[in-house]
Amino acid sequence: MSTYAELVFVGGQVVTVDAEFSVASALAVTGGVISAVGGRDDVAPLIGPGTRVVDLRGATLLPGINDSHLHGCAFGMATPPLSLDLAHPAVSCLADVAEVVREAVGRVPGGQWITGHGWDTGYLDECVSDPSRLPSRRDLDAVSPDHPVVLYSFSGHATWVNSKALELIGVDRHTVAPPGGAIVVDEAGEPTGLLHEGAQALVQNVLPPLSRQERTDAIRSTLATLARLGVTSYTEPGLGPGGDGIMRGALGAETLDVYRRLLADGELTARLGVLLLPTGMAGTADEFARTLTALGKPGDTDPRRLAIHGVKVFADGIVPNKTSWMHEPYVGGGCGSLCVGGETDTERISEIGAMIRHAHATGHQMGVHVTGDRAIDTVADAFATAVAEHPRPDARHYVIHGDFLTIKWTVADMEEEFVGAGRAAYAWPYRDAIDAGVRVASGSDAPVTYPDWRQGVATMMLRESKAAGRVSGPEQCIGLAEAIRTYTIDAAWQDFADDWKGSLEPGKVADLCVLDGDLLTADPHDIPEMPVVLTVMDGQVVHDTLRD
Repeated sequence: MSTYAELVFVGGQVVTVDAEFSVASALAVTGGVISAVGGRDDVAPLIGPGTRVVDLRGATLLPGINDSHLHGCAFGMATPPLSLDLAHPAVSCLADVAEVVREAVGRVPGGQWITGHGWDTGYLDECVSDPSRLPSRRDLDAVSPDHPVVLYSFSGHATWVNSKALELIGVDRHTVAPPGGAIVVDEAGEPTGLLHEGAQALVQNVLPPLSRQERTDAIRSTLATLARLGVTSYTEPGLGPGGDGIMRGALGAETLDVYRRLLADGELTARLGVLLLPTGMAGTADEFARTLTALGKPGDTDPRRLAIHGVKVFADGIVPNKTSWMHEPYVGGGCGSLCVGGETDTERISEIGAMIRHAHATGHQMGVHVTGDRAIDTVADAFATAVAEHPRPDARHYVIHGDFLTIKWTVADMEEEFVGAGRAAYAWPYRDAIDAGVRVASGSDAPVTYPDWRQGVATMMLRESKAAGRVSGPEQCIGLAEAIRTYTIDAAWQDFADDWKGSLEPGKVADLCVLDGDLLTADPHDIPEMPVVLTVMDGQVVHDTLRD
């Protein structure tokens, strides 16, 4: 058997992300594994007649990027051609949204649902100039009186529909919102067409579920995008019965079966970690335990390619909807609440605690969607209680969203409107978390934001907002090395995989990302525009513009 390398890289910045964050200039890959790291002399003996030698010409070689929170099927379904693009800058006002819907009406057969994704009141002119002006069914009715329209917000926590959709789902002034949800009404008590949190299930329950082919096409689209971005691993944070009512079941259990098929067919070009989602919002501890037991053990797959890491639950909502549970009131009043079952705060605290204790006691890692400071305190206390009651080494439970700084870039300009300047500046406190010894993993939460880790790194270093470029909480800035770790070795730690991926060291898998230019000396403002020119996963090239 040949001992020559299949790939050798020379002449660049090999950012190893080892314990010392050392930088080499050459690297070799043999049999899908990193076989040498150092200088040209270290890799020269491994170069044979079949070796591809890549002269980096000063470019940067990094570990493959690990997005720790990315809804792969949902992201594919939320992007064209599978969905209308309503994100900034594709649209900038409510009239633009209406025009995009009007054009779709002309293409879609009568009566068929029209779907779109990405609208954000922070980038719709009418809503920016008058915060009380929210999207309404009336904005859509004139252009689509006969086609039902369902438009998902960028956050996934609000859905905007027209009157035809309200008619089909049976929502009127007398409809009671499901637990954990809200049907927004006008001064006359009539539904405006906005559904928040758990109320979104009202429309999801009548939409035709995604077909297996639609799920497959969506994931293939996502995998192609991730390869172009240098992403070689990601976590699907919640697939199971609790996701059946989210984006036509994009987070449902059937999506996991599609992933298994893509792996079997050799099409899974990124490593996948999964959190199971037994229940949606407003679930109870009894329902959670019963459903988790019914899910059983996952099927046999290569755990380095597709692994079930644990379980996800929702503890609260999001700040822009004022559904995050906060210690201090929002601007305008209210503190939000936990979104699990229960009539009082005390009952809801008991429910989330029981869910966490059950997941821990049955050997699962726990990822909890939690955004408000009071809710985070509650979840952290529940983690501590669970570990004390059932000592278990290396459980690696974590809170979801307290650390996703890409979203910081997206929503920084609107935060002050909801929580005031002081709390807005402290949101996503990377510096304090790292200084306190907290291991931080970064992710995009796509389709909430585009899964571009380069923007995430720049934002961690700069704390500048997307819309205005305003700096928010400069004392929470971190350095380049720290930011890269959150997308590589620390994200691998979250996956229980830091011993075999996440850094460029001999013996670890060859998951690689080549960025054109010298990342180590680049102005942080320029990082988002540095092209990814080569992506390697498990020693196989999955994206390559060097040979174009």
